[in-house]
Amino acid sequence: MTTFRLSLFSVQLPTAFLVSHTSDRVRTSDFHYDLPDAAIAQSAIEPRDAARLLDTRTMTDHHFVDLPSLLEAGDVVVVNRTRVRACRLRGFKDGSGGRVEALVLRPRGDGSWEALVRPARRIRTGTRLRFGSLLAVVAEPPVEGRVVLVAAEGGFDVAAQEIGEVPLPPYFRGTLTDPERYQTVYAERPGSAAAPTAGLHFTDRVLQGLAAAGISVVGIDLEIGLDTFRPIAVERIEDHVMHAERLTVTAGAAAAIEAARAAGGRVVAIGTTVVRTLEAASAASGEVRPIDGETRLFITPGHRFRAVDLVVTNFHVPGSTLMVLMAALMGSRWREAYRAALARGYRFLSFGDAMLAERAA
Repeated sequence: MTTFRLSLFSVQLPTAFLVSHTSDRVRTSDFHYDLPDAAIAQSAIEPRDAARLLDTRTMTDHHFVDLPSLLEAGDVVVVNRTRVRACRLRGFKDGSGGRVEALVLRPRGDGSWEALVRPARRIRTGTRLRFGSLLAVVAEPPVEGRVVLVAAEGGFDVAAQEIGEVPLPPYFRGTLTDPERYQTVYAERPGSAAAPTAGLHFTDRVLQGLAAAGISVVGIDLEIGLDTFRPIAVERIEDHVMHAERLTVTAGAAAAIEAARAAGGRVVAIGTTVVRTLEAASAASGEVRPIDGETRLFITPGHRFRAVDLVVTNFHVPGSTLMVLMAALMGSRWREAYRAALARGYRFLSFGDAMLAERAA
């Protein structure tokens, strides 16, 4: 079986939303399952929409190209339009020449950037790191490998263009012939450190099929950080701290979603990032409102879903916040769905297959 070890970090950031609906009886172990190495997809299937799709409402097998036929006219499909940034930089320590790698996660708004640096040993405040034309200085002491970098020469965006690589998931040991395969076909604005993987199955054929079926598509943005995918390292899930991620729901997007709902359509979230965005943007009444800010929303069992009716998502890392979210949405039915997917040979994780799930009553 596979053990996942993603070394990520803890920093205090401004937060707009923080939700906990758990009790002391809810344990991280409640969201684990046995995942064989052989079930983890190590190649990207072509065409994209040939990926398998498990409809967990009926436990029937389909392919992603069938998605329009599994939804209804008037539904609204909501997608995350962010692109994955070329944020993995390889360089060396200025002076000693020791090799170093940085995963640049997000700008802080003051000209500095948060980054994961490895090896983190001997990284101190004032350490100078060279990445292409960029000379970056560590501005704050590292916390679990996470540092704050400021540019002494050059810029982060220029360095990304010069030598940056798109960071693939650590459990993916295959290769991609085309880096665009880790981008969705509708990706627009760079900002994420990982792909909204449920969207990787979309093709123009699927989008055209949705339009022909009377199903609208609306875009939102959530800049995915790697913390979303890390396993929970504490026993009680209520003790897990989500790091902030930037999100945007425009007035036009909110209006389109609400118009579909008013006409009796369902909200179909493509991926857990869309679920978190819409739930963070929803008022107590359930209305999705425009928002431009940050969220640390951690959706756990007991959460009252206000905006999302259906979710299309991949099969996730055991013990991750994504598994907790899906358990909150589906209830105990998530285990039946995962058992069925493993028994039927579905491919798991980022380049794997998908499932369609309905919010539990």
